[in-house]
Amino acid sequence: MSARILVVDDIEANVRLLEAKLAAEYYEVLTAGDGPTALALAAAEQPDIVLLDVMMPGMDGFSVCRRLKDDPATRHIPVVLVTALDGRADRVAGLEAGADEFLTKPIDDMMLFARVRSLTRLKAVIDELREREASGRRMGVIAGAHARLGGAGGRILVVDDHPRQAQRICAELAVEHRPIAETDAEKALLTARAGVDLVIVNTSARAFDGLRLVAQLRSDEASRTVPVLAIIDSDDRPRVVKALEIGANDILARPIDPQELAARVRTQIRRKRYTDYLRDNLDQSLELAVTDQLTGLHNRRYMEGRLDALSRRAGAGGEPFACLVIDIDHFKKVNDSFGHQVGDEVLREFAIRLASNVRAIDLPVRYGGEEFVVVMPDTLLEDARRIAERIRLHVAGSPFRVLGGQELLSVTISIGVAASLSGEDTPQALLRRADEAMYEAKSAGRNRVIARAA
Repeated sequence: MSARILVVDDIEANVRLLEAKLAAEYYEVLTAGDGPTALALAAAEQPDIVLLDVMMPGMDGFSVCRRLKDDPATRHIPVVLVTALDGRADRVAGLEAGADEFLTKPIDDMMLFARVRSLTRLKAVIDELREREASGRRMGVIAGAHARLGGAGGRILVVDDHPRQAQRICAELAVEHRPIAETDAEKALLTARAGVDLVIVNTSARAFDGLRLVAQLRSDEASRTVPVLAIIDSDDRPRVVKALEIGANDILARPIDPQELAARVRTQIRRKRYTDYLRDNLDQSLELAVTDQLTGLHNRRYMEGRLDALSRRAGAGGEPFACLVIDIDHFKKVNDSFGHQVGDEVLREFAIRLASNVRAIDLPVRYGGEEFVVVMPDTLLEDARRIAERIRLHVAGSPFRVLGGQELLSVTISIGVAASLSGEDTPQALLRRADEAMYEAKSAGRNRVIARAA
């Protein structure tokens, strides 16, 4: 997978060296020689990764990283700090500034490209979620400001057969998280499926294959979105590369530094909460796209898809299906006499009564205004007429309470019923017959059901 990478360094030779290495692997490279230029390029070009030098005049890499992570337009872009500094304090400072990794010069090419590939995969997932969420905002089905999500209070699963090491990790994390320890890989998989914010795996465990566990977490549908932090000996480069290749989100080197552990955990949990937020918004947008917001019933768009599927199945020799078209009698008088707020109350109450009087396989739909449709799979005309009569009686049998129960309204409905005639019967023809039957019921005095066979 290729990517656009922004290289930021104030030394021209360093920029050219990294640019040559990345271009040789078919990455597209952007370059900047100082912090302000990097911030402007990142916002305008939206690179997939930023490789950022720490020691720069004016605005150093830590400051640039913090600015990138504080900006909603760039906080999702992974940042790898590249520097000659090799001290623990500098590494922790970089991670706490929001960096995803901290690579030391001279750069190990194997480690660099393993990190780039891993972060590119992650960025691709986030980009797709962001694009869909943005579409939902443009359509108006997602509202509200972008969330600012923290990295504390996470539920963390520590999978380690080394009791003292697991105990130390849990003790460090318990200051701001909710860690639990597990020594058995199979039980760990079950726990991860049940829902955690992060899994920390000791890949050098003796009782289980840590790398295999990482792969299983990634291949299992219930746990594949849970971030994984792999604990690996600092000098075991092949295992680091393999862990990143099979899906580990981050690497924690042994011996474990408590501050580095805390910083990496916060980063992973913050990112998971951000992706969860995007996924939740996407689910909400999909739900709103097929749901009527006033009544909670499905809308016409969703109904049309279901009708098409039932029609194709019937045309291939499958079960027949039926439709009810329902109109609330004299609904305009309700709006004129009591106002649209009461009209909305009537629509909501009718939707509840409708949904409670159809079968589990039926699809009640708000078709538009005061008109509703019920799509009925595997249903003959007489069965559909009988259900329609039950709905009519339930609506007319007791008044609707409106204005907080202060007013009682008598409401009736007219229902037209039609069932599929043959494999050539289209959804449009079926709805037209049911609609004509409904108007016939209105002409005959309202508050009645009329079924039309043809």
